[in-house]
Amino acid sequence: MSYVSANLNFLLNTVKKIGTPLSRDFSEIEQLQTSVKGHKEFVAAAKERAAKNIRMELQKGRPNYAVVFDDQKQPDAPFFLVSVLDGITNFIHGIPCFSISIAVVEKGQITAGVIYNPATSDLYFAEKGQGAFKEGFRNHERLRVSARKDLAEALIGRNKEMVLPMAVEERLSGCVSLDLALVASGRLDASVSKGNAPAVIAAGMLLVKEAGGYVYELNQKDIRTDNLSAVLASGNIIAVNADLGKKIHELMNK
Repeated sequence: MSYVSANLNFLLNTVKKIGTPLSRDFSEIEQLQTSVKGHKEFVAAAKERAAKNIRMELQKGRPNYAVVFDDQKQPDAPFFLVSVLDGITNFIHGIPCFSISIAVVEKGQITAGVIYNPATSDLYFAEKGQGAFKEGFRNHERLRVSARKDLAEALIGRNKEMVLPMAVEERLSGCVSLDLALVASGRLDASVSKGNAPAVIAAGMLLVKEAGGYVYELNQKDIRTDNLSAVLASGNIIAVNADLGKKIHELMNK
């Protein structure tokens, strides 16, 4: 069983609470597929309701923390960095690959994060210095990045802004936050993507780090250390296990 602090437990309960109505909204999407205008308006309304509920729940439980969505301006004081619906295109089309992602940022550091897929009930979480986990029925599963060393056998997640060499096995899921959770879980060997809002990648970055992986800014020259602040600022990320880090960085910077 993992150690779960009061702050992290608050986040876990919050995403589950918010996820319940979002899951109900998702279950109605299939019935609206024949009306393009109708289901897009429905999704916009669902996202707006979820954002309102998240803000209310977070501020009710932690009134001293600001709530920042997506790429809004970040305050100097501690705050929650929230992506209400990463993978919205999947949501619109009735594909159960989307998430609520929340990170806690204190003094410029990501100190806790949760990623939750309400459609599948997959819940990933991490706290700085405490490891990364996936919620289980009885025991939480500790996450570790993969040990794969051969680039030819690697599976790499990417977003639509990235183009990978033909020789590389790739996966385009449409939800970067869940891709990062899969890197932390060892199911993906790496994730590379461009142009992400800070809220989309913040919690996943912490998951990867706490699972023994590395996070690089896509274009950084020196990868002896990672620079999370630069990644958040640019939105361009390589998240990878230890053995493939140099190979994938070189591949992306040819």
